[in-house]
Amino acid sequence: MNIGKPERATQDRIISLFHDELGYNYLGNWIDREGNSNIEKGLLEAYLTKSGYTPTQIGVALYKLDIEANNHSRSLYNNNQVVYSLLRYGVPVKTEAGKVTDSVQLINWQEPEKNDFAIAEEVTLRGNRERRPDVVLYVNGIAVGVLELKNSRATIEDGIRQSLSNQKPEFNERFFSTVQFIFAGNDSEGLKYGTIGTQEKYFLTWKEDEEDNSRFKLDKYLLRMCNKNRFIELMHDFVLFDGGIKKAPPLSPVLRYQSSTETRPAAQGGIIWHTQGSGKSIVMVLLAKWILENNPNARVVIVTDRDELDKQIEGIFTDAGEAIKRTTSGRELMNHLGQAKPRLLCSLVHKFGRKGVDNFDAFIKDLESRPSKTVGEVFVFVDECHRTRVVNCTGL
Repeated sequence: MNIGKPERATQDRIISLFHDELGYNYLGNWIDREGNSNIEKGLLEAYLTKSGYTPTQIGVALYKLDIEANNHSRSLYNNNQVVYSLLRYGVPVKTEAGKVTDSVQLINWQEPEKNDFAIAEEVTLRGNRERRPDVVLYVNGIAVGVLELKNSRATIEDGIRQSLSNQKPEFNERFFSTVQFIFAGNDSEGLKYGTIGTQEKYFLTWKEDEEDNSRFKLDKYLLRMCNKNRFIELMHDFVLFDGGIKKAPPLSPVLRYQSSTETRPAAQGGIIWHTQGSGKSIVMVLLAKWILENNPNARVVIVTDRDELDKQIEGIFTDAGEAIKRTTSGRELMNHLGQAKPRLLCSLVHKFGRKGVDNFDAFIKDLESRPSKTVGEVFVFVDECHRTRVVNCTGL
């Protein structure tokens, strides 16, 4: 592999990778094209027509999406958050008074291959100051990814800084209201990813099959992340709006855990190790959301060992739009678990203790012999579990 090739050669190779190996449609070089947009209405209209929606439904959906994506009274973060909600849950459309409200689904989350994936290169963005992202990824005509490529003599951070600059109000901020992932890469370092507003130091490195050196890391990781099924999954399950900051998690532990929950026997536990500041809280939120969405019988309990951590967990889930019940005693928690709702709870581990216990192992066995009544399949996340004696749970 020749790592010293110029940026143009790298870009040509990546364009071929998306088209030939990933099956994306190549829209062309849009350096001189007028009207480049984050919502290519012709492409989106064609997809929605193919999906069976009426012209009236399509017209209303396009209008609402455009209004929300280009709301000048909101920040980029807020516009992006509203647009993401429309992408994930559909656009509510009412075509006539007295009729029920329909939902126009802009992306087919259940059948990824039925979406229209496409790329364009050198997408000139005209506005206050002209900029030109190297590669833009579109799903059904909606710009959802931006990739900046650098030659091996320039760092990935150069590409990250370029994308951050493009998102500023004085440049092309509104284009990024639909974008879910920002990518930057080169042949020597591989690929990093973040989302809108992600600071340079918080961009994450994709790592998978590290022992495989049969091709450039950049190519290998783009093939992993931008595979149609994987990319749809990343957008659906791995986007988090947290108190004014849009976040993308370290994906490897989440993907491994998702796979394991589908095959792991009941009552079997496991541990996910995290260093300080490595995104543990984000992983907990995303895992909890995924479990609750994909298992209608599931309940999730977050157990911590300090009051400040308990409050922090409650705040993180609340900021992320997930209703969580913070219990004040072990008895209250067990009472809630004996009912169908709430499905998401948090508690302190020492609320289950008993004063004057000398033989802790005997105490645990006694509890196990008299299990409390619970409704549903309970998943327990124990934060800082290395400081706590726990049984049959998943530790974080």
